Amino acid sequence: MPQSLDLALVAALIGDPARASMLSRLLEGPARTAGELAAEARISPQTASGHLAKLLEGQLVRVEVQGRHRYYRLAHPNVARALEALQLLAPTRLIPSRVPEPLRFARTCYDHLAGTLGVALAEALEHRGLLESGEDSYVLTPAGTRFVSSWGVDVEALSQGRRAFARRCLDWSERRAHVGGALGAAMTERLFVLRWIARRPEGRGVRLTVEGRRGFDQQLGLTWP
Repeated sequence: MPQSLDLALVAALIGDPARASMLSRLLEGPARTAGELAAEARISPQTASGHLAKLLEGQLVRVEVQGRHRYYRLAHPNVARALEALQLLAPTRLIPSRVPEPLRFARTCYDHLAGTLGVALAEALEHRGLLESGEDSYVLTPAGTRFVSSWGVDVEALSQGRRAFARRCLDWSERRAHVGGALGAAMTERLFVLRWIARRPEGRGVRLTVEGRRGFDQQLGLTWP
């Protein structure tokens, strides 16, 4: 019963339209001020402060003070993962109007690559026999281990960590899986280092670079207009 009550309290915090709007904004990008979140939710700053106080109390957000400014961000990676999972319950017909095309094409799902590019990467690895799909996880084949190692990914270190090695993370805009877990995060980090992808100036959007177009084409047969 206490667990059910805890779940109900969290659901109530997220379920309010104004708070859901603010959490969605924080999911998309960097820390925001109360004023910016109020504008996003189309409510007054006073009302936003009340909502943020509830989110702080519920440990869904945290606040950082820099001088006279207070910046809010999601409290923990698990909050981001929960919000991503809830996005999957949204009706499919609403997605095209809700997701800007650059964000739909490529973004970070907290710390791993998502969107059209992330899904295409996962499927290309599968089609080439580098990755095998299970019910809710992936397994690297020997050839896959050699392949990601060539990118600079330390597979042995990842397999010994506490984090799930390779999750099948259902992409909420594509409704197909991309690679999550420790492997997804490590591959994404290496793609940034290799300059195949780059962060957009604001939010969690990702753009494909000239080097990335060439690399994905040559190594995985992925081409983009």
